[in-house]
Amino acid sequence: MNFLAKIHVNYKPSVLDPKAEAIKTALTRMSMDNVSSVLYGKYFELELTADSVAAANTQVDRICDELLANVNMETYRFELEEQSEVRE
Repeated sequence: MNFLAKIHVNYKPSVLDPKAEAIKTALTRMSMDNVSSVLYGKYFELELTADSVAAANTQVDRICDELLANVNMETYRFELEEQSEVRE
């Protein structure tokens, strides 16, 4: 089975995010002071094959834990979509 994993990685709420704070400050300077919060993060898309949805979920979770996210400072979430064929 072919899958597309869409992964979002962000800082944990307890960790100061300097890029998000800089964006929020810039928005305030642009008179857009109605923006109360900014979340800055990383986005990844992975195409993979696996025998089942459960196996794909396990593999993507491991990839996030061991490579894409610093689990001490960041959280991640992902969506898994079954694909009819691998994109090129």
